[in-house]
Amino acid sequence: MPEFDNAFTGSVPENYDRYMVPLIFEPYAEDMARRAAAFFPGSVLEIAAGTGAVTRALAPKLAAGARYVVTDLNQPMLDYAASRQPGGHLEWRQADAMALPFSDGSFDLVCCQFGAMFFPDRPAAYREARRVLKPEGRFLLSVWDRIEENVFADDVTNALAEMFPDDPPRFLARTPHGYHDRDRIRRDLEEAGFIDIGIDTRAEQSRAPSPRLPAVAYCQGTVLRSEIEARAHGMLEAASDRAASAIASRHGNGEVVAKIQAHVIVARA
Repeated sequence: MPEFDNAFTGSVPENYDRYMVPLIFEPYAEDMARRAAAFFPGSVLEIAAGTGAVTRALAPKLAAGARYVVTDLNQPMLDYAASRQPGGHLEWRQADAMALPFSDGSFDLVCCQFGAMFFPDRPAAYREARRVLKPEGRFLLSVWDRIEENVFADDVTNALAEMFPDDPPRFLARTPHGYHDRDRIRRDLEEAGFIDIGIDTRAEQSRAPSPRLPAVAYCQGTVLRSEIEARAHGMLEAASDRAASAIASRHGNGEVVAKIQAHVIVARA
């Protein structure tokens, strides 16, 4: 995976939260929060929290006095998440999922929404999650299904391939949607020592008031922005327009609705 796939900088955290979170992350964040709360954890570690979609959904559902530690590799994303979260009872900490700065057996639950796709060595990261879990603790994570099952992302990728035919930007297919094989996910978790692995493939709908919003969300609110700008300086708006036209041609010029799909996984330490 290219190094810049993890580089959320500049205005990306704000754009990501403004556009991407309501477009595709919120329904899965609510679902993850419900699943997490059902375990009645006294201590929770969130990995790769991003701008805090799960954090905002889960924190009110935890029992009074529960410990909730929220982490992300990228400090600007974590700072933005903290700015959106009222109250001071959460712990915010920059942390690498590959080397978690916590003692063995520290948490009842580790959760990670749409972060595992970015881990350079997933079994190693999963071993770290298992290490910090208490015996019988749960690991709850989600990853996107293949890009063809996530229609707006596929539309944008195809539109940019037409715009840059000699070097198409493939960030969305390569990274967010590149870790979708259920058997591979199960093997990686088993290699890390997890048992009782359940994988639930869950379809939702992505809605936007116009084709422009998902186009801007993907082109300007993700690392796809870096790929576009690397290919043609000053062409970000033109690329966003091209993606918006592609979405409009397929879904109309008013409110647009399309399928999104992800795997939600629960494993026991």
